[in-house]
Amino acid sequence: MLKVAILFGGDSVEHEVSIISAMQAMAALDQNKYKVIPLYLAKSHKLYSAASLSRIETYKDLDQIEKTVTQISVVRENQKFFLKPLVRFKPRIEIDLVIPVVHGTHCEDGSVAGFLETLGIPYSGCDVLGGAVGQDKVVMKQILENAKLPIVDWLWFYAYEFEKDQTTWLKKIDQLGYPVVVKPANLGSSVGISVAKNEQELIEAVVTASQYDIKIDVEKAVSNLRELNCSVLGYYDQREASVLEEVMKQDDILSYDNKYKGNGKAKGMASATRNCPANVSAALTKEVQGYALETFKVLGAAGVCRIDFLLDDATQKVYVNEINTIPGSLSFYLWEASGKPFAKLMDDLVDIAIRRTRQKDKMIFSYTTNILSNYKSGGSKGSKK
Repeated sequence: MLKVAILFGGDSVEHEVSIISAMQAMAALDQNKYKVIPLYLAKSHKLYSAASLSRIETYKDLDQIEKTVTQISVVRENQKFFLKPLVRFKPRIEIDLVIPVVHGTHCEDGSVAGFLETLGIPYSGCDVLGGAVGQDKVVMKQILENAKLPIVDWLWFYAYEFEKDQTTWLKKIDQLGYPVVVKPANLGSSVGISVAKNEQELIEAVVTASQYDIKIDVEKAVSNLRELNCSVLGYYDQREASVLEEVMKQDDILSYDNKYKGNGKAKGMASATRNCPANVSAALTKEVQGYALETFKVLGAAGVCRIDFLLDDATQKVYVNEINTIPGSLSFYLWEASGKPFAKLMDDLVDIAIRRTRQKDKMIFSYTTNILSNYKSGGSKGSKK
């Protein structure tokens, strides 16, 4: 029986959303196939693992977790991986692979993937580069532009540049044309995002976004806006797209509350009000799915992702908005609507982790040579002779 650790939490603003997504993922894993192990990353950057962490009630008091649950570290010994308690006389827990269910900065941005890569632990989802690119809206848009994928007119700047020369940037944004959407470059769940219809609102929006990131993304707002999402599942050589959904919003943008409290209950993205499948033509559905598959490819994504699109309902022009490399609720509702049960989605994520590990085992990362064997001490500078 495979021992699968679900890693969740982190210190991003999406900490609680990650907990909800992880509870859903752990419940979906087939207990007859897998031993499911919760691996909780607290906001304090400490790791914890216990059976109680698989129950949502445990997280009503986050401080209590650190007082009552034993902290652990992740170690590798003789090609095996263990969660090792940081107290004596407590047994360690063996794990075979990790499925990260983390959201936002310091987590989804490649940081967690880098940690797992360093230890050599098999894991599902995007690698370091894929996660980093997907989290940074500026870098992501630059790649999408280069790939000739459709995106809205946009610009970006560092917050200090706006403070230093506000007049110049206000002129550039005026040329872009109001209304505009102002976003922190490295954040998710609609946190810190504002719509500005004039200069005063723009200045206020930049101040808000600057509280969350040093890079600011400003985009031309789409008229007659409808927001469509498509999930993509796979690895570099094999990808499939889900049906489309249209998430219904109550504000100018799809807010945090719209996404995660759409029915008054905190159930992650599964609680948002949506039409699934989206009420669009078969031709538009095929077009969006094609853009989703290409976006997944050019951004180097893996695992299960969700690509969000903006649709001008008057012109039927569609734009790639962004990729969520570890989407809320793992977009299971999109796959269920596509005929893939949540349990099968989790099976596929396990398979991706195994495939990636087998592929890496065939690759060369180091040479069996030791240049230090002929090293001669000669001061602080090394010799290249």
